Amino acid sequence: MKFISTRGIGATDKTQAMDSAAAIIRGLAPDGGLYVPEELPRVSADFVAQLAQVDYAERARRVLSLFLTDYTDEEITGCIDRAYSGKFDDEKIAPVKQVGDKSVLELWHGPTSAFKDMALQLLPQLLSTALKKTGEKNTVLILVATSGDTGKAALAGFADVDQTKICVFYPDGGVSDIQRLQMATQAGANVSVLAIKGNFDDAQTGVKKIFGDEAIAKELAEMGVHLSSANSINWGRLVPQIVYYFSAYADMVAAGTIKSGEAIDFTVPTGNFGNILAGFYARQMGLPVGKLVCASNSNNVLTDFIQTGYYDRKREFFKTISPSMDILVSSNLERLLYHLTGDANMVAGWMKELNDNGGYDAGENMLVRLSNYFWAGCADDAKTLETIKAVYDEYGYVLDTHTAVAWAVAEAYKAKTHSDRPMVIVSTASPYKFSSSVLEALGEKADGKDAFALLEALECKNPVKAPQGLAGLKGLPVLHKEVVEKDDMPKAVKTFAGK
Repeated sequence: MKFISTRGIGATDKTQAMDSAAAIIRGLAPDGGLYVPEELPRVSADFVAQLAQVDYAERARRVLSLFLTDYTDEEITGCIDRAYSGKFDDEKIAPVKQVGDKSVLELWHGPTSAFKDMALQLLPQLLSTALKKTGEKNTVLILVATSGDTGKAALAGFADVDQTKICVFYPDGGVSDIQRLQMATQAGANVSVLAIKGNFDDAQTGVKKIFGDEAIAKELAEMGVHLSSANSINWGRLVPQIVYYFSAYADMVAAGTIKSGEAIDFTVPTGNFGNILAGFYARQMGLPVGKLVCASNSNNVLTDFIQTGYYDRKREFFKTISPSMDILVSSNLERLLYHLTGDANMVAGWMKELNDNGGYDAGENMLVRLSNYFWAGCADDAKTLETIKAVYDEYGYVLDTHTAVAWAVAEAYKAKTHSDRPMVIVSTASPYKFSSSVLEALGEKADGKDAFALLEALECKNPVKAPQGLAGLKGLPVLHKEVVEKDDMPKAVKTFAGK
């Protein structure tokens, strides 16, 4: 399978299309676009049905093999084993729990207690294997912009991995205390963590500018350093996420919750659109999915786009209690636009309009196409807190703030569409990562308590104990304290690359 850019490279001149290993090393295409498969593989009903009989690792091997055709079976199996064996606190890796009339896909049983572990435990293995396969001799410097969870998951995956360095930027004051401590205490000879004065979009824009700066690329090349990404702009970060949609379906079939071949809906809390895009890929491959419900917080740029066809990032930015979704420029939407149009020039034009004017109108035809696959809604902080309380009171189940947004939007979707398809809520983080807000929702005072006192207080409410990866942060030295201006990000990267 070959990979091409959403903005044209490789689409017309087939000699510029890349194998998956090369696309994973590069991260971002030279024209600024994102790598996508030339065509999506299709699977049979029998392929889906058989997944119910195997474990998560084997499900991952079968799905990944469809995309990573330049990797051998042995290489893929090795990557999966190193990524998932012994690193998750549930043997199912991504278990499905029944909560009332909904199924909750818990994606936070990995080492950093967030769904990003599902991909970022695997990406370093895919990248290391790709470096060996292609004979790349340069050090790969991974640049990451994070709204909270990606940063720590990437750091945990890449720390002390041979032939790599990783530099993470996060918005100062824009992540939870636990998220900040997870990153600031990260050890590793090859890691750098920097807060920036700005929001996540500033961090993401800064990283993209560095990728697109030829002068910086030349300077780094002279140091023997090549840039790549661990954000979901990297195909190697996105492809592992497709697996857990297939896995959730297989578990529901195995449990008798649904019959094989029955369509289900997924509600996904999303900011950068990567998580829900993976669900779209699964649907296009043949997984029986009805609607993908896009759940936003008050930064509801995606909700508005799916409902109107107009993307507008020129709006007020809100800091919310679901900070991993505090995003106004959703990078992975570009991939969806390409798949729905097949027109790289059109996509490149929209991205230029977004950059130059702050928005673009995708038109009536796009609105119709979007409605075939997606439904969208949003929930503000007040609704999020109300939902956490309601679900806890009725079921004794504790939602984190992001999953609560998804639950609230799923309820709105059911009320408005009267869909009778089974609903899966994609749960993206442990509630312990956002203890203060969750405790507030449950009527407990959080003021004046440090992050670890909050963990203990929430443990008194939650039948599920705090993950050791979070509780174990207590007493660790803070190794990364630097705060930089957003305009100083290139300088910081070059300084780190030269160390």
